[in-house]
Amino acid sequence: MFSVLKIASTLAVGYTVYRMFTARQEQTDPAAFAPGETSDTSSSRFADVRNAGPDSMRSDVDDWDKVDQAADESFPASDPPAY
Repeated sequence: MFSVLKIASTLAVGYTVYRMFTARQEQTDPAAFAPGETSDTSSSRFADVRNAGPDSMRSDVDDWDKVDQAADESFPASDPPAY
């Protein structure tokens, strides 16, 4: 009986720690936007599109060349420029 209580308490503590680390936090900016570069939320646009370039991305970019820039600038288009 004692070992069952030890296992149950260990699982409860482990679950609590897991929930603390995986708790969802409210995200105020859309995922693609850099912090502070959100669109006007009061407008009723169909879709928000971020500005082109690595400075407008949420994640840091190690290498960014002219092909990346051209593809990023042409995003909503069906076919990006060929290099």
